[in-house]
Amino acid sequence: MTANSVNTSPAIFRLSPLIRITLLSLYLALTLPLPFLAEVTNAPIPPTLFWLGISIGFIGLYAVLTERVILDDQGIQVTYPNWVPGFFRKGWSLPWSEVKQLKPRTTGQGGLVYYFLSKDGKAYLLPMRVAGFAQMVKLVQQKTGIDTTDVYPLAQPWMYLILFGFTLLLLLVDGWTIATAITQGNFG
Repeated sequence: MTANSVNTSPAIFRLSPLIRITLLSLYLALTLPLPFLAEVTNAPIPPTLFWLGISIGFIGLYAVLTERVILDDQGIQVTYPNWVPGFFRKGWSLPWSEVKQLKPRTTGQGGLVYYFLSKDGKAYLLPMRVAGFAQMVKLVQQKTGIDTTDVYPLAQPWMYLILFGFTLLLLLVDGWTIATAITQGNFG
């Protein structure tokens, strides 16, 4: 641990808005046509059940996307708002004094993620999709003394911009699908 422990206010990093908007939009693009198509095709599942499932799924996805990373003089912690049940998404905390190293691991898709290894051998995934990632990594380096110059986020913003662009195209197709379903269905 370094002696730079002058700052007393915690630094809070939230999930990048680009990532949040992209994933929520993609979810809606993939699910919104389902109740309309169920109505038109006389599916065995009623449209109301689809709306209920879509709503529950949206709330669940939104809950996952409310992750916050808090860095202060004592350590790092990943938390969720109080309304997110602990059994659904459990956060973690790690005191700086317990951080042994930051270890890279290759993902199944060839990407690189990093884990904090604690002195007792536990691994904690470094959140990599937060806004201000570079600043967060600098603070980790200041607090732990671990060299983080080669630590980069897993996905670059341009990847999410491309996904968001395709999601907007999918939403246009959804609009056409829903309009067609409404004109051919028995709505109202």
